[in-house]
Amino acid sequence: QVQLVESGGGLVQAGGSLRLSCTTSGRTFSSSAMGWFRQAPGKEREFVAAVSRSADYTRYADSARGRFTISRDSAENTVYLQMNILKSEDTAVYYCAAKYYAGSYYIPHKDNEYDYWGQGIQVTVSS
Repeated sequence: QVQLVESGGGLVQAGGSLRLSCTTSGRTFSSSAMGWFRQAPGKEREFVAAVSRSADYTRYADSARGRFTISRDSAENTVYLQMNILKSEDTAVYYCAAKYYAGSYYIPHKDNEYDYWGQGIQVTVSS
C-alpha cells in the first residue's frame, strides 16, 4: 500500500514561512508527478503546486505563484513546498498527492488526476 507522509505544518504569523515535506517509497516517488493541494474550512480542495517526475517542470496556482516553491529530492524520496510571505488565507489542511506512472514532463493540476494522497497536515497563519 502506497503511503505519503506529510510533515512541517503548524502555526505561523502572517508574513512568516513554513516548509512542508512529503515522503513516500522510492518506487512510487521515482515514477510519480507530485503535487500539493489544500482545503480550507467550508471550501473545496484546491490545487496549490505540482512538479513533474523529471523535476524539470513546475506549475502553481495563481495564489501560490511568487510565494511558494515546490521541489523534489530523489535521494530523499521527498517533495517539498516552501511557503513564504504567508497570509491568513493560506490557512488550510495541506495534502500531498502522487500521480503514479506519470510522463516525465507531465504536471497534473486536477485532484482527480492523482492516484495517492497523504493524510493532510494543518497550516494555520495568524494575522
